[in-house]
Amino acid sequence: MVADILHLLILSVSVLTLSTLFYRLTRHCHSAVKNPTPQSHPLIGNIIGFLRNRHRFHDWVTDMLSTTPTLTLQVNGFLNLSHGICTADPTNLQHILRSNFLNYIKGTRYTSVLQELLGGGIFNSDGNLWSSQRKIASHEFNTKSLRTFISQTVESQIVKSLIPYLLSVGDNTLDLQQVLRKFSFDNICNVAFGVDTCLLTVDSKGSKDSSYLLFVQAFDVALDHTSNRIMSPLPVVWKLKRFLNIGSERKFKEAIEIVNRFAMDVIKLKETQIGCRDDEDLLSRFMASSQDMGFDDDNERRKFLRDIVISFILAGKDSTSTALTWFFWLLDGHPHCKHMIHREFSKLMASSHFVHPLNLTFDDLKNLNYLHAALSESMRLFPPVPINSRLTVDDDILPDGTYVGKGWFADYSAYAMGRMEKLWGSDCREFKPERWLDGDGVYQPLDQYKYPVFHGGFRMCLGKEMAYLQMKLVVVAVMHKFEIEVIGGGGTPEKMVDPPYGLSLLLSMKNGLNVRVKKRQQSEPVVPQEQRIDV
Repeated sequence: MVADILHLLILSVSVLTLSTLFYRLTRHCHSAVKNPTPQSHPLIGNIIGFLRNRHRFHDWVTDMLSTTPTLTLQVNGFLNLSHGICTADPTNLQHILRSNFLNYIKGTRYTSVLQELLGGGIFNSDGNLWSSQRKIASHEFNTKSLRTFISQTVESQIVKSLIPYLLSVGDNTLDLQQVLRKFSFDNICNVAFGVDTCLLTVDSKGSKDSSYLLFVQAFDVALDHTSNRIMSPLPVVWKLKRFLNIGSERKFKEAIEIVNRFAMDVIKLKETQIGCRDDEDLLSRFMASSQDMGFDDDNERRKFLRDIVISFILAGKDSTSTALTWFFWLLDGHPHCKHMIHREFSKLMASSHFVHPLNLTFDDLKNLNYLHAALSESMRLFPPVPINSRLTVDDDILPDGTYVGKGWFADYSAYAMGRMEKLWGSDCREFKPERWLDGDGVYQPLDQYKYPVFHGGFRMCLGKEMAYLQMKLVVVAVMHKFEIEVIGGGGTPEKMVDPPYGLSLLLSMKNGLNVRVKKRQQSEPVVPQEQRIDV
């Protein structure tokens, strides 16, 4: 009896699956392009190809996209439970992110994965909730005062933690990726909460405040687990573990409780200080901007503040450190570019009356055209967020003729787009900062839909200019003081063929970036006492 019921169930699922597949394939076939579905098999979809290429996932996607005529392919999930497309076509991207923006939302595919960590924050919401947060954040990020605050915060962190730490290492090797991650976390917590976690300046045994260390550790656990959820080929597994509250899902729940408790404690503390001092951090700014949003009670307002600030911590925690890790790896494999960058900022310092690198103004840093080009080129090849996704509200036809069904996901790969010969030419896989410069050596920005490293359209990254500012300050300060030598050699053209990344939410370098830091031999210019910064 049980066997008969089981056979009937399997037969019913098979018929339903085949019927759904036939319906999807024949619907709108007269008006849409049928895109290739590389390495896809009946019922099991692309799962075999995914498992075989998990270690090189982004290059696998790149290989498939580069062989499709429209730079777009169809993706079929296991048992046809999900359908979608992945594109590297800038015209399609403009359509998804701007022209038909309302039809392409975050959707449950990602919001359910990120719900515990981000709640209804700006990077995990749609509609009015997203719009209200975007309006507040956009206003704040366009103020000169926030730009000044972020610049001063980065400079302070460089002076009191990053440079002293690198000096203390001596001739020993270190994992530069881990150092930059700790530096970025300290920096973003200062910017977001107005608190210094001192992660880079203390060891794992303790901190000036144990709650800071617990928050840092819990946030890392939560982020790693969220990445594992997103990359899971069978989401039903983690969902079942969450329902049963076992294994990694139980640890994730415990980490989220620590993150929530820390955030709420900081918010309550800030509430007692309103009007007492002029705080410039994001939390204080959002608290002031959200006064008249009509929350039902204090708890609802605190939840809103918690979600939006945690979202910005996520955005700033590892994105710049990931970008800088690949940047220093590439520079070590391209000595000419390293020389050009050092010569450029040294010349600028000389023309600015021998100021220290951290005395360079925002306008000074904007004049570092080659450095800006090198950072852009590095992120073209190794974007911190390598792939992004949307969910369709209704049926649609993309500009290249691709049919996208209601409820399908629409992915776009910034990693693959940086390696498309149709977009960048035959040298697309080479590290060439010069491609961003005009005949006079001036940096020329390119179309955001061809270069979606900072996303595009209505969800364009608000912190783009701040990210460039932070990265330039770090690069100039570090390269002015030190020579960075990658153990085993950096990103030469040969090594770029098979780059050492891991599969996670961000394009982290697998096994870190082991380097030897050597103090640069140079004649230090005489700096007036009022301009001198001790590093």
